[in-house]
Amino acid sequence: MTVADVLVSELAAWGITLYLGIPGSSSLPLVDAVRRNPDARYIVVRHEQTAALAASAYNKFTGKVAVCLTIAGPGATNLATGLYDAKEDRASVLSLNGQVQAQYAGPGGIQEIDQDAFFRPIAVFNNTVADPSTAVKLLTRALRYAIIGRGVAQLSLPNDIQREPLEPAYCERETCLSAVAAAPTDGAVRAAAEAIDGAKRPVILAGFGAMRAAGAVLELAETIRAPIVTTFRAKGILPDENEWVAGVHGPLGTPHARTLVAESDLVIACGASFSDFTGIPGEKQAVHIDIDPLQLGKHPLAAGVYGDCAVAVPLIRERVRPRDDTGARAWLAERKREWFMNLDREADPEAVPIRPPYIMKVLSETLPEDAVISLDVGENQWWFGRNFRMKRQRFAMSGYLGTMGFGLPGAIAAKLAYPDATVVCITGDGGFSMVMADFVTAVRYDLPIVVAIMNNHELAMIREEQREANYPPYGTELTNPDFAAYAEACGGAGIRVARPQDLADAISRAVRMNVPVVVDIETDPKRFE
Repeated sequence: MTVADVLVSELAAWGITLYLGIPGSSSLPLVDAVRRNPDARYIVVRHEQTAALAASAYNKFTGKVAVCLTIAGPGATNLATGLYDAKEDRASVLSLNGQVQAQYAGPGGIQEIDQDAFFRPIAVFNNTVADPSTAVKLLTRALRYAIIGRGVAQLSLPNDIQREPLEPAYCERETCLSAVAAAPTDGAVRAAAEAIDGAKRPVILAGFGAMRAAGAVLELAETIRAPIVTTFRAKGILPDENEWVAGVHGPLGTPHARTLVAESDLVIACGASFSDFTGIPGEKQAVHIDIDPLQLGKHPLAAGVYGDCAVAVPLIRERVRPRDDTGARAWLAERKREWFMNLDREADPEAVPIRPPYIMKVLSETLPEDAVISLDVGENQWWFGRNFRMKRQRFAMSGYLGTMGFGLPGAIAAKLAYPDATVVCITGDGGFSMVMADFVTAVRYDLPIVVAIMNNHELAMIREEQREANYPPYGTELTNPDFAAYAEACGGAGIRVARPQDLADAISRAVRMNVPVVVDIETDPKRFE
């Protein structure tokens, strides 16, 4: 066995079998080792950015690690945007990058860059294998850092070292953990319970870090009769129709979520990072529960609880004093009824071009309750956050980095993770066109996804930002191809929708098709003008 064989086998033993990237001279031994390993699968993309964004999305959807496998130099640098998305959103990703032969290290090597220096700002672990005998130890260490550090681990392997013979039985290893959970101290739980019991109008803020603790969050809300507001990334942690869910807080959120937070005297933040986008007022005291201790203290604390939400929230619920409902549930029900009626009024079923609120209404009513949604960045994201009504769907997006082009790679990752699920990419014409070459990837690997493009022929979010800043529109108009025809040319299916009365049928047909589909929806870049 070679170093490359041993590394691919080692990853398979840890349950890591999905590779994404583009092969090339500096990674050929690794690529061939993947080819010969019966458990491994290599998804060859058209641009390495797609590989990195898909790997980031794969972890956001599943909690599992995927591998970016690319060449030295441009292959590595093309990963940067997607790996930065993983870094910012704390997604675990392993990046294996070829490197030029060790004897060529230094100026003059073709496709050679200082990859250790390049990846240093991105990675929680970053190294180059210089000795075959250390390869397995460095790989397992990289994997451990990626999982425990919740970030990008990068390992560069010179081409000649990949080919070196290696006996796995004599390799030194480190032990990898498939997941990490931290339990809070009894003192922290007690302090949190005392702060909650002392509050008159507590409200729960559920963040992405609580997505796997939805049941525990709901039980706490029911025990203390507190409404739940969410961050944007945690939209859908519970169905919007749930009686305790007030919706997203922030500029894309609901007015009643803002009212509840404004009138509260304590915010119980579960796995939330208090981003500027969520917009929790700085004077609000918080009980903050988070698995990252460095997050604690970003916001004024009534109590800080270091621990996994799935572990900590039930412990806190057992300690708090149950309360009687003093009318909060009835108040919230009435506000939600008014809000949903307002959304229905905005969704004009006659307007041409089709208005975004109507698109979101149709998607909300048409997509299966258990669909998996990959959301792009741009005005499509704004309308999804505000108008889409979550049932039991899951979604992922580019959070802190906010990079356009996330939607399609995220959908590819979701379909690889959940082959039997309905997977939908909601994107704009700007975001889709950044990565549209990889629609062919979905066709090649038989990944039936639905790509719903809100086609307004503009970078509409930028246009809105210019308007709000008192600049005239400039540089935002887009010249688009016929996206439906493009999908057909790639070997998929394409549906173009220009009339609102055709939209629901088009989405329903696309969901039933067993091929990748683009639904090209002619829409309006104007909001409420």
